[in-house]
Amino acid sequence: MIIDGHQHFWDPSRADYPWMDAPELASIRHAFGPADLAPLLKANGIDASILVQCRSALEETEEFLRIAHATPSVIGVVGWADLTDGALGDTFDRLRASPGGDKLVGIRHQVHDEADPDWLLREDVQRGLTATFARDLTYDFLVRTRELPAAIATAQAFPQARFVLDHAAKPPIADGGSAEWADRIAALAACGNVWCKISGLATEAVWRDWDAERLFPFVAHAATCFGEDRLIFGSDWPVCLLAGSYGEIKRALEACLAKLGPQVRDKAFGVNAKAAYRLA
Repeated sequence: MIIDGHQHFWDPSRADYPWMDAPELASIRHAFGPADLAPLLKANGIDASILVQCRSALEETEEFLRIAHATPSVIGVVGWADLTDGALGDTFDRLRASPGGDKLVGIRHQVHDEADPDWLLREDVQRGLTATFARDLTYDFLVRTRELPAAIATAQAFPQARFVLDHAAKPPIADGGSAEWADRIAALAACGNVWCKISGLATEAVWRDWDAERLFPFVAHAATCFGEDRLIFGSDWPVCLLAGSYGEIKRALEACLAKLGPQVRDKAFGVNAKAAYRLA
């Protein structure tokens, strides 16, 4: 099974997405749903996908589970829930009992938008993570370089839990990269219980001036850090449309991974996502 480990659906006419207000995001500020993605998956040889949260609202998680229930190609949902909620365990039980609840595989929060770089280390957040892992859910780190120390400490605090680093922590590709980013994701990878999504990289480059060759050093560094068993391909569609089509993104990342060896490529396109999210 070929899996896209990271994609989104949204409809700005029905809900608020604060991160989408920037003028340069106007081209993606409209509805994207399963009917839009289906032909792209077929054209690019993708069998299934993991649907990932876009806003901090439990209603979105509930909607995504309903979509997953009605959409066979969506084999997992990484939703949002309030980690600071003292009744989070009850929330998870209710979500799991709802239509599509069996496809809830993980939780995510936009940590890089929090003012506090140590937000993950707050006592109430750590308590919420404990409830998350008690339900055998994975936690997705949505962080940049600034928040990586807190992510490292969190992964160390929960050695039996499973974490996924989204977008390789958004390396500053347009600026040529940074040693701080490189060193910190190496330290995170050393924890052993963290997978890394090779996703969202083209949109960290100059949007209309990038190619696989320019992404490769960042993919290669992630591969060196995480190894062939902990890399996951993700399109980050439709955010990726800011930089290129679904096909362009997929071909570029496939080329980068293939340069590291066919086994690295093949595992990143399916096996590793199944392990990280405990997919059937």
